[in-house]
Amino acid sequence: MIVFLLNVYLVVLFLLVRLRVIRFNAFWKASPFLVLLLLLVGLFVPMGWGAPSGPAIIGRMSVAIVPDVAGEVIEVPVQPNAPLRAGDILFQIDPRPFRSQVAALEAQLSFARLRLEQMTQLQRSQAGRAFDVEQRQSEVQQLQAELDGARWNLEKTTVRAPGDGYVTNVALRKGARVANLPLSPVMAFIDTSSTIAVIEIQQIDARYVAPGQQVEMALKFLPGRIVTGRVEAVLQAIASGQVQVSGQAASARTVQAAPFVVRVALDDAALAASLPAGSTGTAAIFTEHVTASHVIRRVLLRQQAILNYVLPF
Repeated sequence: MIVFLLNVYLVVLFLLVRLRVIRFNAFWKASPFLVLLLLLVGLFVPMGWGAPSGPAIIGRMSVAIVPDVAGEVIEVPVQPNAPLRAGDILFQIDPRPFRSQVAALEAQLSFARLRLEQMTQLQRSQAGRAFDVEQRQSEVQQLQAELDGARWNLEKTTVRAPGDGYVTNVALRKGARVANLPLSPVMAFIDTSSTIAVIEIQQIDARYVAPGQQVEMALKFLPGRIVTGRVEAVLQAIASGQVQVSGQAASARTVQAAPFVVRVALDDAALAASLPAGSTGTAAIFTEHVTASHVIRRVLLRQQAILNYVLPF
C-alpha cells in the first residue's frame, strides 16, 4: 500500500512538472523521500496500534468422551461428522452385568424391608428390641444407596452426546472394550453451541485494544469475503507468563515477546456456526486511535481477501 501511494504521488508530481504548474527544483526532487518518510512515520507505523492486525483462527470446544463405566461395546449408532443433539446416543455398553446387579440389590432390599417391618412389629408389641429395628433400618438405607449407585451405572451404559455438535474420527467399533480411564478417551465430541474466534496481536500493537471494538476478518475458507465481529475479550494471561507450582528454584530462560490473544464474537451467528473449526486467515481490529489509518487497513484486508483465491498459505 505504501508503494501504491508513493507511486500515485510520483505520477501527480510528474504531471504537475510536465504541465509546468511547478518548477522541478531541488525541493520537488527530494519531495518523494519526504513523502515516503511522512507516510511511514505519520501513517503506516501508527497504523500498527491504531488498527492492529494479526493471524486469526476459528475454533470450537472439544469434549473427550470417557465412559463412566467399563464394559464391552455392543452398538455404535453415531456417524462421523453427523449433526447431533444433546442426549443423542453415541454408543452402548453391554448392560447385562449392570442389570443383574440392580436385580440382585432390589431383591436384597425387598428382603431387608420385610425384616425391618417384622422387627418393627415385634418392637411395638414389646417382644423385640429397638436396637434390632435400628440395625435393620441401617441395612435398608445402605442397600438403597447401593441400588441407587447400581441404577446410575446401568444408566451410564448408554453414552449420550453432552450437547449439540458432532463426533469426528469415529474409530470405536462393536466388540471393543472401554474403561473409565481419563487418559483413554474413546471419542472426540466437537461442541457447536458456540464458535470461538481468536486473533493474535503483537504486544507492541495491543495497547489500545478493548472489548466492543470492530473487527474484520479475511478467512482462507471464504476468499473474497470479509467477516465482521466485535472484540469480546483480551485474554489476560498467556503461557509464557504462567507460573506453575514446582519444587525447583527459579532458573533463567530466554524471554520472548509472545503475542496476546484477543477473543472475537462474530456478528453473523449463522455464519459462525457454519465455519469449520481450524479456519484461518487475517484479521484487523479498529481502535479509537489513528482513525486515518483505518481506511488503509480496510483496503489491505480486502486485498488479502482477494488473494485468498490463489494463496493457500
